[in-house]
Amino acid sequence: MYCKFFGLKERPFNVTSDPAFFFLSNKHKEALAHLHYGVSQRKGIIVLTGEIGTGKTTLCRFFLNELGKNVKTALILNPHFLEVQLLEVIIRDFGISSPNKTKLGLVRQLDGFLLNESGSGNNVVLIIDEAQNLKPNLLEQIRLLSNLETEKEKLLQIILVGQPELNTRLDLYELRQLRQRIMVRYHILPLEHEEIVNYIEHRLNVAGLRGGIGFSKEVIEAIAGFSSGIPRLINMICDRALLAGFVAETRRIDQNIINKCLEELTEQ
Repeated sequence: MYCKFFGLKERPFNVTSDPAFFFLSNKHKEALAHLHYGVSQRKGIIVLTGEIGTGKTTLCRFFLNELGKNVKTALILNPHFLEVQLLEVIIRDFGISSPNKTKLGLVRQLDGFLLNESGSGNNVVLIIDEAQNLKPNLLEQIRLLSNLETEKEKLLQIILVGQPELNTRLDLYELRQLRQRIMVRYHILPLEHEEIVNYIEHRLNVAGLRGGIGFSKEVIEAIAGFSSGIPRLINMICDRALLAGFVAETRRIDQNIINKCLEELTEQ
């Protein structure tokens, strides 16, 4: 609605996980380095956590785009499955055609796929998002999949991505064997205060901004206070602010506009 008014090619503050808008903050840069290290060194199980809205899924999609052609990947977004269903989804996402529907048959087929890829010099990565929703029996199955290996290296690199509750789940006594196999961990923190301006400018530039959109210092402080540095909350308030600027026919977002937007959001 407001894109033409501000000279934008697309909405800059959508809350979808679009890797084109990925902002490499200090913490996201560190998280990305942990993922690359864990995968390239074939560490087996990697755990990435962060609060809701800190950009975990966007980071994973950006990471997948950075991987070379010698890395085969699968991304599972909502792991609400039974054990066999989870295996079926993993098999399908790797592009494996499987007539076998038994747990043992699926594991054997996955093992064959992994050995073939390893023999061809390829690495294989499985990312499971929203992993805090995995029940203990599914996490135990993940541990068993991590046991697929040769004498020298892990055949499958597994990245578990989730909210902080994932760590609570992993601390269960019954999952102590899985916990011992986690070789890389990283927790994404919100943007630092001084990064918020750069984040907003980055998304506006990616969206094709050619003219100026003014955010006063007071407005930035209000956005920082509302969002606490959480990217998704920054997107919510900035999207609302641009809409309000369009309605008011102004390219400058001032204190009055941002206060009205904050009122609307806090009343929801």
